[in-house]
Amino acid sequence: MSVDRRPRTPREKYGEELRLRRIAGGLTQEQLGEVIVCSPTLISHYESGRRLPKPDDARRIDQALKTDGFFERWLEDLESKYTDHFAAVAELEQQATLIQQFALSLVPGILQTDDYARALFCAYRPNYTAEELDEFVVIRTKRRRILDGPSHPVAWTLLDEAVLRRRVGGPQAMAEQLRRIGDMAETGRLRLHVLPYGVGAHALMQSLLTLMSFQDSAPVAYVEGFLTGNLMDDPALVSTCQTAYALALSDALSHQESLALVRAAAEEHVHVQQ
Repeated sequence: MSVDRRPRTPREKYGEELRLRRIAGGLTQEQLGEVIVCSPTLISHYESGRRLPKPDDARRIDQALKTDGFFERWLEDLESKYTDHFAAVAELEQQATLIQQFALSLVPGILQTDDYARALFCAYRPNYTAEELDEFVVIRTKRRRILDGPSHPVAWTLLDEAVLRRRVGGPQAMAEQLRRIGDMAETGRLRLHVLPYGVGAHALMQSLLTLMSFQDSAPVAYVEGFLTGNLMDDPALVSTCQTAYALALSDALSHQESLALVRAAAEEHVHVQQ
């Protein structure tokens, strides 16, 4: 019985070619990693198409495999619409079987409604055009679709209560945003937990965190700050992040209690404008 395989993405083709050239060159992932100065896990992500090397790394790959600039030139055709620190994360989201997110102050991107996303963009871009706003919302909407497809990942979202209270885009937009999260949680599409103010200090109060797991590769962790982000694949660091997530989750409200709080917060936003 034949099994249909989805078409490979350009990044997957890039990774497959890298794997074939590495094998032809008689190098293991560990040996290539030593030349490029990166972990074998990162080489694995390159070859699976989950991540792309930076230009300097692609140049070192060409030097190690004697491919005369082939991988560096091809990399130029795979440029992402996302910022450099987030481009790899956007690719990994497409491949993940499990996504666990913690949000400290705003709704995670893959859960944002159009109005919420538009308000965020307006807040941190003082000089913007209507075209820029539309492009930003379209890109954000495309990310959101990973939760709607037939091979969607299992999604866990842990929210600090501050996410529910900060009114982004006005009362109506905020109520719509929280109702969307509530609807997803109620239908089983999203596992939802909220860390209420009453918990006080918790293990993740210094940063947002995303954990991603995959069917055939090691998990990764991602933390983000203003204009910067750090994608980690070192097993020790990822394990530390997983522990912090588990600690914070243990302090959170149950799924049902969290759903009730999100529903109540949505109604509170609506009542503000009445």
